[in-house]
Amino acid sequence: MIVRDAREFGVYARTGGWTFALKVARSVRPGGQLAGETSKVSAKEFAELAGCSPERVMRYYKAWDMAADDGVVPQFETLVPGEDIELPDADVWLSYYTSRSSATSVRGTAISAAAEAEGIRPTKALEVAENPTALRAAILADPSTAQAARSALLDRVKEDPELQAELARDIAQSKELKKAVATESQAADRIGYVRKIVEEGQVKTAAGQTLDAPAALRAEAERHLSLIDELDDDEDAGQWATEAYDTVKDLVVQTVEADPELRVAEKRTKFYSSLQKATKVFEELTFDDVDDFDAIYEDDMVQRLEELQQALTTCIAALRKAAPQQ
Repeated sequence: MIVRDAREFGVYARTGGWTFALKVARSVRPGGQLAGETSKVSAKEFAELAGCSPERVMRYYKAWDMAADDGVVPQFETLVPGEDIELPDADVWLSYYTSRSSATSVRGTAISAAAEAEGIRPTKALEVAENPTALRAAILADPSTAQAARSALLDRVKEDPELQAELARDIAQSKELKKAVATESQAADRIGYVRKIVEEGQVKTAAGQTLDAPAALRAEAERHLSLIDELDDDEDAGQWATEAYDTVKDLVVQTVEADPELRVAEKRTKFYSSLQKATKVFEELTFDDVDDFDAIYEDDMVQRLEELQQALTTCIAALRKAAPQQ
């Protein structure tokens, strides 16, 4: 008995599912053949004799059929019940057989195609797809699985507008995710600021002036940028981005302060910017509904406007005093 078991095990180890597929292929009559034309039986009869479902028998049947079309194994018609033939290696079996009926559905076909594109067996992908609870458990427990899921979602979201909208809503409804997105956006903006200095050779001051970056400033920006670019994908660039941004901003301030003309221009630009913002804000106030002033009146409104009027008067007087004499 041990010798027989060992031999049967050896046969299966070499041929895998082909061993059972042969039993189906030589015993189940092919489509189109009537019962009286062959000694073979139907898949349903074979399943009853085997004590399994006809669907399971047909999965082996279809695997053999596809392999026969490729010339890997003989056609059904050439096989007779009880006949043994030389079978392909076990690894070849996995290319033709799927243990899941879902593989024949539209969804299963898509999953199988994606699995083949990734270089893995379709049966593995189908197994995962049929057990999302197990997938969730693996993602929650294993960082590498979570990373693979994240990468897959990022690839999928590029071509799936509905998924984009769903993820956007999830982020908007989560304080933790919103904070993380804001942090990453800030880091990206700061890296972009430093990168622009390196690539374009220009820098924007605090007041909004655009200047040609001095060689020393550009070199320092390039040094920080190279450090950031050398980070691994899983490393947090936030701290590096902050350091690079703060260093470059300090150098910009020093550059402006060291040049009297730039310093004056910076103050002028800053003043104009503030003036334009204040003007825009005040212009947005509406006086169309003056009849409603009785309802909205507050003493604080008048006080604030009077303080603003005084500040404007003082500013205008100072500017007139500084104006060139005609």
